[in-house]
Amino acid sequence: MTTPAEISFHDTDIEKIAEAKGRVAVIVTPDGKLDNGARRVNRLCKGALKRLVDSDAWSKVKPGEIKSLAWPAGLDAEAVDVLCLERNASALETRKAGVELAKTVNGEELLVLAGSVRRPAELAFGLALRGYEFTERKTAEKSARGAIRLMVAKPDEVSADYAPLAAVAEGVFMTRDLVSEPANVLTTSEFARRIEGMADLGLKITVLDEAAMQKLGMGALLSVGHGSASPSKLAVMEWQGGAKGTAPLALVGKGVVFDTGGISLKPAAGMEDMTMDMGGAGVVCGTMRALAQRKARANVVGLVGLVENMPSDRATRPGDVVTSMKGDTIEVINTDAEGRLVLADVLWYAQETYKPAAIVDLATLTGAIIIGLGHEKAGVFSNDDGLCGKFLKAAETEGEGAWRMPLAEAYDKQLKSDIADMKNVGGRPAGSITAAQFLQRFVQDDVPWIHLDIAGVASVKSDTAYAPKGASGWGVMALNRLVAQQFETE
Repeated sequence: MTTPAEISFHDTDIEKIAEAKGRVAVIVTPDGKLDNGARRVNRLCKGALKRLVDSDAWSKVKPGEIKSLAWPAGLDAEAVDVLCLERNASALETRKAGVELAKTVNGEELLVLAGSVRRPAELAFGLALRGYEFTERKTAEKSARGAIRLMVAKPDEVSADYAPLAAVAEGVFMTRDLVSEPANVLTTSEFARRIEGMADLGLKITVLDEAAMQKLGMGALLSVGHGSASPSKLAVMEWQGGAKGTAPLALVGKGVVFDTGGISLKPAAGMEDMTMDMGGAGVVCGTMRALAQRKARANVVGLVGLVENMPSDRATRPGDVVTSMKGDTIEVINTDAEGRLVLADVLWYAQETYKPAAIVDLATLTGAIIIGLGHEKAGVFSNDDGLCGKFLKAAETEGEGAWRMPLAEAYDKQLKSDIADMKNVGGRPAGSITAAQFLQRFVQDDVPWIHLDIAGVASVKSDTAYAPKGASGWGVMALNRLVAQQFETE
């Protein structure tokens, strides 16, 4: 697994600045005020830093942006990175400034003179989140990663503040790795094996095979994997960090390790991107890892349905009728609308087995949500205004885009089937909404529920707020905050 950079915190020692290797970063306010570390750097480089911040160029620099001085005289460092940041910058502003710093680092050592930063742990968090590269499948020698050191006031306190954030960064990286892996590597069996490896963190892991799911009546989930040689699985991760007997939060993820569309075959162009169709399961795994790593005082269970959707002589056909664990029958109109079939059975199993206090499911479910929201925000559907509002606030606080979408009985008409209890698709109009309406049929009336359609945010073709292009890890931070604020006990 790709691991975040190791970041250490130290007392400010201005005598060691001159000999620092790699890059040195200093903090300067928009109006050009230098802190103690920046003043020492200015003296060492013969006033070059002061000339920069007094120039017209600095007046055009916005908070969070960086200007660099290459090969500064008087320092061993290759560059001085001058970060513009307000003294009272918010946590999110500080984190995003850390992201910008990380973009300047190319394997070099980095010394950050952060003595004047109010929230240095958030600065470090941004550095960690952006310092990601998936190189596991490259044969070229991996580039060494230089040490990252922050000189701060009260380093022990900052280190303690950063520890839970480092756990979240590790969860984000796990999600990114899972989404980035090719499908011939991350098979259903390999996915389950990696989940089983998290038992070392204190998670209780259970993996159900096809025979066990058949016995439970999971005909909807099993129908998706009929055409594949990879066996379908249901993997469960339990974290018991809260009060004994407290109902858990259930996180449910769609884990389609590759989606050809099945018999309703997708177009060839772009099909290679369907390695990311297990993005929901990836977020659930990363969140569970983060919770276990930081020893969250909450009871949370993560459940992921792992399948591969392939065409073959055994594959489910359009027009087939399958029976869900709930007992409802489903006419399969389009085998490329497979994620909702997986989630239907996992949602029902989660409720029947764990009696959760609430459920959040995540899935790269519909292309329609991308048409509606692009790649900036995930679609949020919920039957509970209170829970939904808390999640949206958590996502906003973490800088992860999310937007609430409607649910209404009127959309159920589109799912009406002539030969079964429902169809698995409702046509092109309101495609993401009818998908959510389908899922809602498998949520019991008294269970607060959120459905997150992350098709537009799980993996993208350009840089995101916290990651280079590719897998974003969206959702781990927001779900971790939701758990911390709403489900942890003292």
